[in-house]
Amino acid sequence: MAGLFGSHLCLAMITCTLLQLVCANAAVNFMGSGLMDEASAGNSPKVNVTTITANFSHEYTGKVKQGVDILYVFTYREIHVANKTTAVRVQVTSEDAQKDFPLLFVVRQQKSILSWQIPMWLEYTYDYYKVSRTLCPEDGNMSISSQSHLIYVDVSSMTKEWTEYTLLAWPVDSFQLEEHESKVFSVTPSEPSFFRYTFPDGVDSLVVLASSDSPHCAILSVQDTKCPVFEMDNNVKFRGMYQTMTTKAAITVKRSDFSTASFFVVLVLQANNRDCTTIESILPRVKNITLTTKKTMPASEYVTAIVIAVVVFAGFYMAAVLIACFYHICDKNWGIPDLSEAERNDGETWVITRPREHSYGSIHDETIRQRELGELSNAETSATAVGESDSSDSLDTTDIDLLHDADEEKEVVRTKTFLYVADLARKSRKSLAKRYKLYHWNLVTIAIFYGLPVVQLVITYQQVLHLTGDEDICYYNFECAHPLGVLSAFNNVFSNIGYVLLGILFLILVWRRDLIHRKAVQRQDRLEKYYGIPQHFGLFYAMGWALCMEGLMSACYHVCPNYSNFQFDTSFMYVIACLDMLKIYQIRHPDINAKAHAAYLAMALIIFIAVIGVVYGTKYFWIVFAVLHISSTFLLSVQIYYMGRWKLNLGIFKRTFLLLRTDCCSRPMYPGRMALICLVNFLNWGLAIYGVLTKPEDFASYLLAILIVNLMLYVAFYIVMKLVSKEKIMLLPLMFIILSAVLMGFALWFFLNHLTSWNLTPAKSREQNQPCILMDFYDSHDVWHFLSAMSLFFSFMILLTLDDDLTFTRRDRIPVF
Repeated sequence: MAGLFGSHLCLAMITCTLLQLVCANAAVNFMGSGLMDEASAGNSPKVNVTTITANFSHEYTGKVKQGVDILYVFTYREIHVANKTTAVRVQVTSEDAQKDFPLLFVVRQQKSILSWQIPMWLEYTYDYYKVSRTLCPEDGNMSISSQSHLIYVDVSSMTKEWTEYTLLAWPVDSFQLEEHESKVFSVTPSEPSFFRYTFPDGVDSLVVLASSDSPHCAILSVQDTKCPVFEMDNNVKFRGMYQTMTTKAAITVKRSDFSTASFFVVLVLQANNRDCTTIESILPRVKNITLTTKKTMPASEYVTAIVIAVVVFAGFYMAAVLIACFYHICDKNWGIPDLSEAERNDGETWVITRPREHSYGSIHDETIRQRELGELSNAETSATAVGESDSSDSLDTTDIDLLHDADEEKEVVRTKTFLYVADLARKSRKSLAKRYKLYHWNLVTIAIFYGLPVVQLVITYQQVLHLTGDEDICYYNFECAHPLGVLSAFNNVFSNIGYVLLGILFLILVWRRDLIHRKAVQRQDRLEKYYGIPQHFGLFYAMGWALCMEGLMSACYHVCPNYSNFQFDTSFMYVIACLDMLKIYQIRHPDINAKAHAAYLAMALIIFIAVIGVVYGTKYFWIVFAVLHISSTFLLSVQIYYMGRWKLNLGIFKRTFLLLRTDCCSRPMYPGRMALICLVNFLNWGLAIYGVLTKPEDFASYLLAILIVNLMLYVAFYIVMKLVSKEKIMLLPLMFIILSAVLMGFALWFFLNHLTSWNLTPAKSREQNQPCILMDFYDSHDVWHFLSAMSLFFSFMILLTLDDDLTFTRRDRIPVF
């Protein structure tokens, strides 16, 4: 027991000794740290802070250096009455400040802090010795109250030399924006400005408009009423919506986007013009800006403009029903054509081709033709007499080649001087119908595969715009952009409804005509074989689908129009132009028209060239395109003139040279066709040379103009040759011709009134923006959509009805041109 007690006693003594050592060490450390703090405090430089109780609208001049700071204390009473508020603006200037030892200004408020330096460096290139900033109002909710706030402005510098400055602060009484009230002010890169707008009762949306005579690049931003306000070049894009501007900018604002029913409008002048133009900055940079707000049409009032547009196009359906009733339903056969007894008897002798007097390509009159037939008959009679007189030399008539293959072999038929539709309509209708049906089925397939990625892309663009607030992504007419849901410019999207509705109407009319034709063939099959223009509706269906797709693709493009998706708006315009020309050629050349896959491959090549021309429109591209344009025009002309009998290979140029050398002064075999080809080549070569010399900025429109000019020329040629051949133009197609021409003329006037241009920067494009012109909802481009849709529909109806006068005309009497 004594041993155990002694061991415990030793352990307790050791523990006490260790505790004493730990406490002593801690005391030493504590005393050492205290001595070190006293030493460091004794060695650090002292900072003398001079506090000045300052007043607003009084300019203060002071000097600071290292260790000498000045603190200004302002007492600000923020008053909110009737949804109005005021703010404080602080301005400092120093010409003596150094770049290595700048003056530092720190403004402290109850809920925020703001700081800057002089000289102020922007983009590490431009320095400014005068800075002016508006302080964010403390009461973001604008409650009706009267509160006092202290504002501290601390001035300091690390320079060892005295640096002089001036300071001025004042309340901004005109801080609140009012509807229809213009506010004029100036900004510099170091002196941005912002104002506050509060939605009054009954206003759900408005447009904030900024205008200036100065071309300097600025940014217009709309931000929520939160502090701090992002109002400098390097942070203004971090919050809210914004646009770059030179002379114009407009942002549409909805009440539902802001929880407080109010927002800040921020104007920042950039240090250079790189975001707006290609011109470098010009110093000094000062921009005078006029800021206004204007109430816009609320979404609930869109119905009137939408319904009126739909009613107008519904009128086309009503007119189609009335015309169909007048021309067809009132007939005894419900519009189904039928042959008379005389026409049926006359059709028995259709095989003998007899050109009419003064018809296209005619060089012999009826007398010469009868003489030729008489000589052929006499020759056959003489051969028979000789055979009867000399039985030893008699020949079987089956051994005599009477050239019947001239009526069967296509290569021989197409060399005839006089060509009639009967000569180029020798293939069975069943095989041609299958061939031409491929046009619209292939187009439907192309539209599905082409359209789905387009929809996905434009939806993504719209989401990016809403998430980032960057309204430079899309080239809208911001002065007439009416939002609805996720769409920023619903009016530009909806105005394409005309293409879709009229495309569907044209499909219905084609289907009805196809049905009537099939019933007529069932009643009298000779009508299908020997009379009128061969009826093939595949290309007509393709034209109707193309018009619908033009409306859908144009709507997708206008969801977010910009440089990277321009082809959505023009692709099916190219297709429509090409299909129209193919249809005109098919009317009197049904057997030798292009196949669907070859035609669409050519259209795809055109779209590919359009993309290359916009993206890489260098001078080398223009030279290559001009050579390709001229060569393709020449090769196509040769194919059309000789109706596909020339092979397209490397020997075509040699054959052409030999032909021009031997037959250049002789009369062409097909004068009318030669006249058209010469005119087409002259015009296209001129357009190609014009492109090389001027290099138009909008290559897509330039290419579309080439196709439209060729289409109009072909239509005009067809109508002229129809009149020359003494064929009639009936009242209905004549009315369509007049309406199409008049509407297209007005449509082009509105189209050429450019409201945007993705060839320019977003800021320069906005200089062309204009207000709405129709029902305070539609702009000039929307009117172009309406009128061009009507014009295209009437142009389709021209092709559908132009040859109705030939329904009971024998095909061996219908000339080819």
